[in-house]
Amino acid sequence: MPRIAPIDTAHAAAEVQATLSAVKAKIGMVPNLFTTFAQSPAVLNGYLGFSDALAKGALTAKQREIIALAVAQANGCHYCLSAHTLMGKGAGLTPEGVHAARHGKAQDALDNAVAAFAQRVAEAKGHVSDADIAAARSAGLDDGRLVEVIANVAINVLTNFTNNVALTDIDFPKVDVALAA
Repeated sequence: MPRIAPIDTAHAAAEVQATLSAVKAKIGMVPNLFTTFAQSPAVLNGYLGFSDALAKGALTAKQREIIALAVAQANGCHYCLSAHTLMGKGAGLTPEGVHAARHGKAQDALDNAVAAFAQRVAEAKGHVSDADIAAARSAGLDDGRLVEVIANVAINVLTNFTNNVALTDIDFPKVDVALAA
């Protein structure tokens, strides 16, 4: 049972209903995370705006899903691991690619740099070393992509922490949080 209840959309303010209807039109459903965010329309709108902005950046949808999986694994977010396993498949990740992303890795060299840097940022809580930055740059990440990786880590920390605190009911096919070697 969630510790922070999702809003009842039937009784939500008209603006929130309109926002959630737009989400449903765009992705075909309204995830429980969004109805939990809707407890604060400012958070819901902030999340959606930031997410839309990041989708227009230099990182591909696949790279953003790799980051989401690496960060969700680092934060032990069962909800986000379940959601992004499904969304990662839609962005072109194979089951092996999903598994690798959860380990902070990827097959493609640039995707691997994204995964490794995202995992390092998440695990170090942003306190990365000069060597971490140098490794990311030598693997092909320019400063713009470094900043986008950091921003994608940040937005995923928001969702991970919200779900971990709220105990959001998982409305995606569930995956195990524990990682096989």
